Amino acid sequence: MLCTTCGTRPAASADGRCAVCTAVRPVPPHGLMASGPTPPAEGFHLLRSPVGLARAAVALLGAVIVSDVLALVAGLNLRGEYAGLGDTAVYDAGSADRAEVLYGAAGTLQGFALLATAIVFVLWFRRVRLNAEVFDAALQPMRPGWAIGAWFVPVANLWLPRRIAAGIWTASAQTHPDGSRRTVSKAPLNLWWTLWIVSTLFTWVASKNYEQAELSPGLADSVALIMAADALDIAAAALAIVFVRKLTRMQGERAALVMKPFPAPGPAGPASV
Repeated sequence: MLCTTCGTRPAASADGRCAVCTAVRPVPPHGLMASGPTPPAEGFHLLRSPVGLARAAVALLGAVIVSDVLALVAGLNLRGEYAGLGDTAVYDAGSADRAEVLYGAAGTLQGFALLATAIVFVLWFRRVRLNAEVFDAALQPMRPGWAIGAWFVPVANLWLPRRIAAGIWTASAQTHPDGSRRTVSKAPLNLWWTLWIVSTLFTWVASKNYEQAELSPGLADSVALIMAADALDIAAAALAIVFVRKLTRMQGERAALVMKPFPAPGPAGPASV
């Protein structure tokens, strides 16, 4: 018989729950119908709302999108200037210099927006990871500290945060009233992570191409690659907003079940039609 709470481990208690679920939320002294929240067992983290950090992360992701749009406009202007290289009748050095200054300012704005977003996003990620420890520690593939550290491991940061996020997602899935686990599609997580990786790698390649380009008509193509990277970043940021909002909402629903006991089964009666 599987646990009536998580549905993934063998039952180990009289009420049909596994050892982990019993430790996270033991049976109240007056039975399953006892009122009031059950304090977490010793050694477990307290649940903390991720809503405030989620709102800040969503707002900053919106700022990233705005900065990317401004960079696209500046890039379009600069590309037009570079397209005239080699044609003295069309190319205006003064106008090109102004376009480069504007493009550089847009890039600086992008950098500040990205840095602020990364800080708040990682703080939010750590918060939901600590909550997942309360929901179901056994489903977490790595210790809570890796919710921050995984982002700073070269190369491995291309998959470790995704692995941690999958454990958080599964543990945060709302359960049914009878305690059985509800499966929630990981599509928001998978789409965001895939596009974020593609955007990150494409941006790196486009930036290297732009740095190595010389003043020639081909420089306009390098700017076009940067603009494509900005467009990918906009899409990745939009999917990140969906991911943050969805996971935060899931944790709110899951927390409502963790902080109150499941209702006791009612008396047997005639089956409804």
